[in-house]
Amino acid sequence: MSETNQQPEKMERGLKNRHVQLIAIGGTIGTGLFLGAGKSIHVAGPSIVLAYLITGLICFLLMRAMGEMLLSNLGYRSFIEPIREYLGERVSFVAGWVYWLCWITIAMAEITAIGLYIQLWLPHCSQWLPGLITLVILVCVNLITVSAFGEVEFWFAMIKIVAIVALIAIGIILMLMQFKSPAGYVASPKNLIAYGGFFPRGFKGFLMSFQMVVFAFAGIEMVGMTAAETENPRQVLPKAINSIPLRILLFYIGSLLVIMCIYPWSKLSPSSSPFVTVFSDIGIRGAASIINFVVITAAASSCNSSLYTTGRMLAELTADSRRPMVRKISQLSDYNVPATAIIFSAAIIALSSLLNYLLPSSVFTLVSSVATTSFLFIWGLLICTHMKYRQLNPQSVGMPGAPYTDWLVLIFLAAVAIILCLSPDTFWPLVISVAVIAVLTLVSLSKKNL
Repeated sequence: MSETNQQPEKMERGLKNRHVQLIAIGGTIGTGLFLGAGKSIHVAGPSIVLAYLITGLICFLLMRAMGEMLLSNLGYRSFIEPIREYLGERVSFVAGWVYWLCWITIAMAEITAIGLYIQLWLPHCSQWLPGLITLVILVCVNLITVSAFGEVEFWFAMIKIVAIVALIAIGIILMLMQFKSPAGYVASPKNLIAYGGFFPRGFKGFLMSFQMVVFAFAGIEMVGMTAAETENPRQVLPKAINSIPLRILLFYIGSLLVIMCIYPWSKLSPSSSPFVTVFSDIGIRGAASIINFVVITAAASSCNSSLYTTGRMLAELTADSRRPMVRKISQLSDYNVPATAIIFSAAIIALSSLLNYLLPSSVFTLVSSVATTSFLFIWGLLICTHMKYRQLNPQSVGMPGAPYTDWLVLIFLAAVAIILCLSPDTFWPLVISVAVIAVLTLVSLSKKNL
């Protein structure tokens, strides 16, 4: 048996149930909620809640499809391996490198953001320094053991969850008290329809909100990267896959509903955090600093997830290379982690400190948008893989309603892609994403015996 084939057996199954449960939650509940919820609400109004419900259902089906395939073969290191088995080497090559690039770019954006957020407290600190220090610390954590990564990610996610639960609890209490803000607004569920109804921006506003809602779920498939390192995968993975979409829905929808009940949605600024607005409005001192701490934690959590994902993905992509030097990247350390792949990925991420000076901020934002848009491609491939898997394994169960639900997910993803074409801010990232995928496809076709 080759070294590559043995690698999954050597990976330490150190991720416990509580780790896996919060890894995907931590990856999807990020700065987009704490800072970007105001923009989402501004686009659609209260109907944003319905957009989250629909997208949550689609993500539940996506997770069930992925989980069914992963549990069919516990030798899979990640969801890329069933793609390779059922759609071929070339498709998995493109999918793997697209996914690696996605998380590399997300990590670059996050460590850049950490530098910006720290300046609220340390205005004279160089922007590149806090992000770089955070990256070094997280690399050290990821190099220890997989359980160390899981523990850090668990507590990062807990900080975000506590902030959201606190907001929801405070909101319920304020509504029961019929709290009246200094601006004269009374906390009440009536605020949801009192300012233009449930669809105040019309059906177009509702449709346009899907571009932000779908991207809020980007990274939910990351639990599929933990397949080879999860303790008791047959018990843990199904629990995580079934509960993660529901929990994320509760957190997102719960917090957005409370925000719009406490404060009129039409009065929220699309350019500032609604969490800060609400906490400040009810008299909590230092609201901006509290949310800034949570946002920094969210960014660090995303960067931590990125290091984990890019390290495992790069190790998987290089494991079967015919070149010994390339194959060495996939080797495991004495602590059973792909240390070289993690360090290499971290070095690429660290380049963002230099890119901040060389590239205008608009270019950096565009690149991040391209990465996020590329998740549609990964999700689509997962569903296509599941359809092929079901054709060869018709007796398999796990994905309810397949293959009809598979088609439902693909139609939804296609509809989102069309919606992305309606705005210049999302059209060009979509075009560039297609171009990147096309280039990688050409590269795969040029490789003999891939």
